[in-house]
Amino acid sequence: MSNRYLEAASELHDNAVDLLSELISFESTVGNEGPAMRYMHDRMEEVADEVEFVEVTEEIKNDPDYSYPVVTEYGDRPNVRAVRRGTGGGRSLILNTHLDVVPPSSGHVNPFDARIDDGIIYGRGACDAKGQATTIWLLFRLLDELDVQLDGDIIAHLVIEEEIGGNGSVAMVRYGDTADACVVLEPTNFVLLPQVRGAVWFDANVYGQAGHSGKPGGTVSALYKAMEVIRVFDEYHDRILEESRGKYPLFDQFENPMPLTVGQLEAGDWPAQAPRRANLKGVLGLLPDRTKEQVMEEMEAAVRTCGDEWLADPANFEIDFTYRHDANVIPPDHPLVLALQEAAAEIGREAEVSAMTASCDAWLYNNQLEIPTVVFGPGDLGVAHSDNEQIPVRDMLDASAVLATFADRFCR
Repeated sequence: MSNRYLEAASELHDNAVDLLSELISFESTVGNEGPAMRYMHDRMEEVADEVEFVEVTEEIKNDPDYSYPVVTEYGDRPNVRAVRRGTGGGRSLILNTHLDVVPPSSGHVNPFDARIDDGIIYGRGACDAKGQATTIWLLFRLLDELDVQLDGDIIAHLVIEEEIGGNGSVAMVRYGDTADACVVLEPTNFVLLPQVRGAVWFDANVYGQAGHSGKPGGTVSALYKAMEVIRVFDEYHDRILEESRGKYPLFDQFENPMPLTVGQLEAGDWPAQAPRRANLKGVLGLLPDRTKEQVMEEMEAAVRTCGDEWLADPANFEIDFTYRHDANVIPPDHPLVLALQEAAAEIGREAEVSAMTASCDAWLYNNQLEIPTVVFGPGDLGVAHSDNEQIPVRDMLDASAVLATFADRFCR
């Protein structure tokens, strides 16, 4: 299919391989993003008119949307903001993605040594989301290569801490940029996601009455009470999922678009002793018919009113919410969605429209800045965070051509 951006992107194959391979080599787990950010600052200076670090300081911890499931300190790991200036008067576009990665598993061999095999690059962060950052660089490079003069600005936000709740994007939203549209780049396999579920992460403590196993009448097992809390959360999940049906058809295609996951349960000091304390941590997804505040309030109330007198006592059950995202929604036939779909079709990619059953930073731009936002990008979310994380080079090149084709029409 003839498209000048697609043809020009093909010439950037080696550039894409080199940039992503170098970017993967930075072990940019949460708290260690600084070197990767400095590298991308230097690379964006090659293709952007304006590049700056946007510092994230300890003050971010006072923000009401700060998430903290992992305790971190700030300093020397800023966000990067890069701008391609338009000639003036046109619509502007924000692109967001992140450079932090999840830690590799113990079985992941050489996770930070990029490997290319049959046109596919393997390594931690290959698709989530360093391949997305590479795509943004390719987009800027394409526009330069073809000397395209847009009327509106393209603003890139490369952020830290997406994987633990989006604190880097919180800092960018507070920075003050605005635009007419936003694309958050995540691995979607070219599927357009204008509707994204939210999530709350919870950290709950249940307290019992410790005692010897030979005196069961005088003990209350915090572990058993924690299992009751999980049962209550399961029932609450099932109820609000059922109540959501029919309101947002893009989510209705999924059996469970807002899963409850209890990932950790710890209790006890001795096998023959009823534990005094149990701790459970997990995440509950939420759909657009409820806010994060409603879900947090209802989850706690469900436990208090479940009929268990022990759990009704505030001294015996406490819960904290460490990561809080609202869902975000624009219509599937929004002009932004249709324009991106048309651009994808022009380079031979079918861009279906669906809903995202994970959460990401899109809600900050869509809900708080009121910028119509879509999640889109190359690569497959199914291999993200895995020992087999990968991204085809062709996908990055095609995605940059889609975005360039879109921007050439939108930023006018």
